[in-house]
Amino acid sequence: MNENPANVLVIEGLVVQLPETRVSPAGIPISRFNIEHQSVCAEAGMSREVRFKLGIVASGKDLQSVVGMLSTDSPVRVQGFMARAGYRSDENRLLLHAQSIQILNDADR
Repeated sequence: MNENPANVLVIEGLVVQLPETRVSPAGIPISRFNIEHQSVCAEAGMSREVRFKLGIVASGKDLQSVVGMLSTDSPVRVQGFMARAGYRSDENRLLLHAQSIQILNDADR
């Protein structure tokens, strides 16, 4: 197995929960919010409707200017990596840790 296997996700959706931001003990702003994705994908030669909510974590000052502009129903494209919801969590719940967030307009969709 590769030492650094791929862990990259790009997803588009609508913001369904406004960001809540806190500052870590190290002074890093950390925002959390949820998006809802809806699409139709091909699977085994059939069309499948896909709809789910996904938690997003946006850490660092670079992302905070975009996070501050988000509102409910904002269409966004988020790119980042998947990780467990918490280091102490035994759950398999995953969050997308954003590395870039783009607010979409009609031309981008």
